[in-house]
Amino acid sequence: MRVHIGGDHAAYDLHRALVAHLTEAGHDVTDHGPHVLDPEDDYPVAVLRAAMAVAADPESLGVVLGGSGNGEQMAANKVKGIRAALAYTTELAQLARQHNDAQVVSIGGRFTAIEEATAIVDVFLATPFSGVERHARRVEMVTRYEDDGTLPPQT
Repeated sequence: MRVHIGGDHAAYDLHRALVAHLTEAGHDVTDHGPHVLDPEDDYPVAVLRAAMAVAADPESLGVVLGGSGNGEQMAANKVKGIRAALAYTTELAQLARQHNDAQVVSIGGRFTAIEEATAIVDVFLATPFSGVERHARRVEMVTRYEDDGTLPPQT
């Protein structure tokens, strides 16, 4: 699996641990940074690059990391075609893939231990989109809105 990863200083240690873990697990990892610990760095720099790389390569998935994971998820979701999900449990990571066909998982390094984050990423990468009609329909509604502003009919 090709995996794009990016984050900021607040998750630097987690970032380094995940790059090592994913590489050792045989994944093709592209590390969008940070490559050095800089307490003044800005998460959009690496996060947007990671999300853009995933959008350009539909066979890949992404991991974005920060203090809480919130800003990183928001930034990744600004990239056209990307569905990024904040996950702080393996169950949320699994549901993000199964139900929402998320291509990027966001994790907060200040709130998630390395062992738990590793498990979250492993589950995210291993879980396919279910393809169940109701989930596919909902993903398509969001995609249509993103593409042309079309809103689904109100019920």
